[in-house]
Amino acid sequence: MNKKLLNPGVQNFIIENLNTDILSVLLKKSPFSGISARELAQQIEGRKKCQERLPLWYATPGIYFPKKENLEQASSEITAIYKSRLVGGVSMIDLTGGFGVDSFYFSRSVGNVTYCEEDVELAAIASYNYKILGACNINVRATDGISFLKGMSIETDWAYLDPSRRVAGSRVFKFADCRPVVPENLDLLFSKAGRILIKAAPLLDISMGIKQLQGVQEVHVVAVKNEVKELVWVLRRDYQGEVTIKTVQFGNSVTRTFDFRPEEERQAVPEIGHPLEYLYEPNPALLKAGAFKLIATRLTLRKLHEHTHLYTSGKRKEFPGRIFRILDSVPYKKGSMGRFTNTKANITIRNFPESVRLIREKFKIKEGGKVYLFFIRDVSEQLTVLHCEKL
Repeated sequence: MNKKLLNPGVQNFIIENLNTDILSVLLKKSPFSGISARELAQQIEGRKKCQERLPLWYATPGIYFPKKENLEQASSEITAIYKSRLVGGVSMIDLTGGFGVDSFYFSRSVGNVTYCEEDVELAAIASYNYKILGACNINVRATDGISFLKGMSIETDWAYLDPSRRVAGSRVFKFADCRPVVPENLDLLFSKAGRILIKAAPLLDISMGIKQLQGVQEVHVVAVKNEVKELVWVLRRDYQGEVTIKTVQFGNSVTRTFDFRPEEERQAVPEIGHPLEYLYEPNPALLKAGAFKLIATRLTLRKLHEHTHLYTSGKRKEFPGRIFRILDSVPYKKGSMGRFTNTKANITIRNFPESVRLIREKFKIKEGGKVYLFFIRDVSEQLTVLHCEKL
């Protein structure tokens, strides 16, 4: 890391140019001796990227930002804080430290945290930033985490991994494809830590992951603003009980949760029928978790079709997702669709043979507005359009 970037004048330049086009910064000669235009651009771009995802880093003077790809895999503050509430105890080791966001928040829940990162420059950046942020209980090690773990002579309470999902220039998400490969290192991990926490990509199939690992106690599906960001796996040495799947949806002002066991979902037998007055659309965390039948039986809702993951009721109920009032239900036919042609509407398809793009082109429906149209297959196997208003 180039410590000249930390000089007050340079830091002021970075802050003053946060809204400047990065390309223009790269094309101009750097106004500072010993600092390249590329280095300035990296700091400007890094700070700007952190404005929403890492507001503490963005707002703290003197923070040093790494390359763009290092920031892209870093946890957001909201997900890092969530993970920190899952751990505790005296000691913890972060085997894939990266930019260091997770280790920073783990240090607020655990007595001592060991951060490992084989990228020497990235480890130096994290170490410097921890001092700026006042984190005094993090021991930074610029080394490969698995190698360091093998050499440990004492046991730690928790081991944490966020395996790299960039391998040989490609993006991957399966445990077997990420690095380090978690399944083949489980015996080593459990020999050094009683509990393991793993961050995985949202694309990973949960049932497949449970089969590939051992000691899985919990799987947390974490969504922020209607997008699943992480699958967080809690493993415990010698645990052989049932897995609990926990979903959490962080919204602008409300946090929704729904927890269940896969066996509950398998045994659930929901009522299936035609639409009533209210329509319920599960949030992304719930959909990823696969509680398609259980959500209906738990909340006494009617499912619109076995494979149409929308729900309905005659009386409004609290629900972990969006709620709508159904204004009308019409068959998907050219004559019935006339009222929506050349209008503006928000379109959602569920168990429907045509894409949103094709529907918009066919009926010249522009995106947006206050009208919500759900294109579904109903209990009678008929293609139907639900005309709704959002509540």
